[in-house]
Amino acid sequence: MVFISSVKIFFNYVLKGYKEKSKIVIKEIYPEKKLREAHDVSVRKEIKDVPPPKKHLLKKYTSEESEISTAFEKRSVRKGKNSDPSRKNISKPLKTDTKQIEAFVPEPWDYNPHMPPVRDGKTRFNELSLSLSVLRGVHEIGFSYCTDIQAEILPHSLKGLDVAGKAQTGTGKTAAFLLTILEHLLCKKLQKKRIYGAPRALIMAPTRELVMQIEKDAAALSKYCGLRILAIFGGIDYEKQRDALENCYIDIMIATPGRLLDYFKQKIIRLDRVEILVLDEADRMLDMGFLPDMRRIIDATPSKNERQTMLFSATLTPEITRLASMWTNNPVKVEIEPEQVTPADVEQVAYIVTEHDKFALLYNLLKNLNVRRAIIFANRRDQVRKLTERLDACDFACGMLTGDVNQAKRIKTLESLKNGKINILVATDVAGRGIHVADVEAVFNYTLPDDPDDYVHRIGRTGRAGAKGRSISFASEEDAYVLPQIEAYIKEPLKYITPDEKLLTPIPEEYENRLKDMKRKRNAMVKHTKHSGPPKRKVSGKRR
Repeated sequence: MVFISSVKIFFNYVLKGYKEKSKIVIKEIYPEKKLREAHDVSVRKEIKDVPPPKKHLLKKYTSEESEISTAFEKRSVRKGKNSDPSRKNISKPLKTDTKQIEAFVPEPWDYNPHMPPVRDGKTRFNELSLSLSVLRGVHEIGFSYCTDIQAEILPHSLKGLDVAGKAQTGTGKTAAFLLTILEHLLCKKLQKKRIYGAPRALIMAPTRELVMQIEKDAAALSKYCGLRILAIFGGIDYEKQRDALENCYIDIMIATPGRLLDYFKQKIIRLDRVEILVLDEADRMLDMGFLPDMRRIIDATPSKNERQTMLFSATLTPEITRLASMWTNNPVKVEIEPEQVTPADVEQVAYIVTEHDKFALLYNLLKNLNVRRAIIFANRRDQVRKLTERLDACDFACGMLTGDVNQAKRIKTLESLKNGKINILVATDVAGRGIHVADVEAVFNYTLPDDPDDYVHRIGRTGRAGAKGRSISFASEEDAYVLPQIEAYIKEPLKYITPDEKLLTPIPEEYENRLKDMKRKRNAMVKHTKHSGPPKRKVSGKRR
């Protein structure tokens, strides 16, 4: 009996120490506030062995409780509770996913003091019955009144109706579909269980740059909504994006068709839970050959009667109209025709110059105008590369953006332009769409585009948000033939200028010599690489 009592005392002592240790572990992982909410003893038993979650995977969910719930689900998957291989990503629903997410507003906020005055012909955002958390994001961005397309679309889209819209870049269509998505996600209760990698809203866009811009706008508007936003695009962070898809709930997914289809084929993404589908710049996606990918992706989403679809295009061609009828359900058609195709605040001039004198003219204009931030467009990658080298040799702080620049470098270059490390960006038309860099004072068309629509998108990078801008085009014997097409498309004549001798002054000789040295070194390096052949293989041991 004495032996049995001693054993009981020993085990009680060990068990007491283990419980105390478990409490310490819990306190390290979760704050006291969350422990008070998880008051059930059985709940504490469940989480005592859970390691701290990965920091880069934990972001805002719909409430504080959801992080604990996520820990339960990860543990249950590891222990094999949801071991069906076809349903690996399925996990327990979050209790608070069905609630409106107002808990993320850190302090009480009243919209009334910030309400703009009534104006004739203008619609205020508070007149659209938006949630307080959405209105606060709208106010902090600086929006007071709806643009024309927003005033036309939002009353219909907020009711859950499909929309097919024709609108040029810079009209505010991005905010129109983002506000619709945010309001829907906040107010509509979930009917099914949450699944990792299954977005509630899917936005497809043609380029990586446009995806990143939409993600940035969505993050700003949803600042007080507590939603998870994930951007999916190629060229960078393949494993990181995959990791997020496999371990996180996604509210809004913004993606290019190529990378999205890649993950979908691997069954990492589930598209059968999409509640809102947005196709932005649908005409551009067709031009880039994404139609087969788009069809496969859209076929994987719920039928058009079970989801809300919003399609936007700069032009409503017969092909776009046919696809809209296939993918939307009795859409409300909105066409916003601007009074001018090009921004009214942009001064457009064209210099008549020979191909030989183009760079001298560009150099002198950059020096005389003293622009703080400019974008120079050329048609081909080799033109962009050579132009960047020449500007660099002339002590201009510039960066390059083309299709063969990897994504990490693209992002770094754009950030450098935004924060002032460089003040000139030389780019192909890959930078013409979807990129918003504030205070671009001038856009140079070093070579004129073959498509007049590209001209409109190029000069749309300046004169944004009511600011003044300049569009300076160089018309040489190589590309002047496109000028009549451009003028017919924009429905206004350009102002033609013949440069004087001062503007055609050759660049200083020291810059020319520096450029020659750079070319000589590059050619020598290429020659060495070409003739050196493959590296010789080392032979171990004695030669026979």
